[in-house]
Amino acid sequence: MAITMIDPYNVLQTPFEESHLLRKLQKMLIFARIWEGLDEPRSVLYGIYEFDLRDKELYEQIKKDYELVRNTIKVKGFNALTGKMGVYVQPRTKGEGHGSTTRAFYARKTLLQRIIFNK
Repeated sequence: MAITMIDPYNVLQTPFEESHLLRKLQKMLIFARIWEGLDEPRSVLYGIYEFDLRDKELYEQIKKDYELVRNTIKVKGFNALTGKMGVYVQPRTKGEGHGSTTRAFYARKTLLQRIIFNK
């Protein structure tokens, strides 16, 4: 799930506590839906969730993920970012790839499972 675009200049200049990533997470709602089938025009609303960043362990890990991206941009450059980075939040190309150079922060499946199912 996309969270926010990565502007390398902004990420380099901005600590996590003042970042777009943190601000977006503080405002985001997740609408979890259940699809009855791939060709179904409707879905059932499973629940509505927010990122509970009062959970210290969750907050600290997302901060570490952000700092990893920040340090990678600083040391190796923007093009060194990969989707393999991060425990809960990953930087990856926005869209289909195929030469795309824009990147965004995405919530990993493990983060969504933790928020929705309390795992």
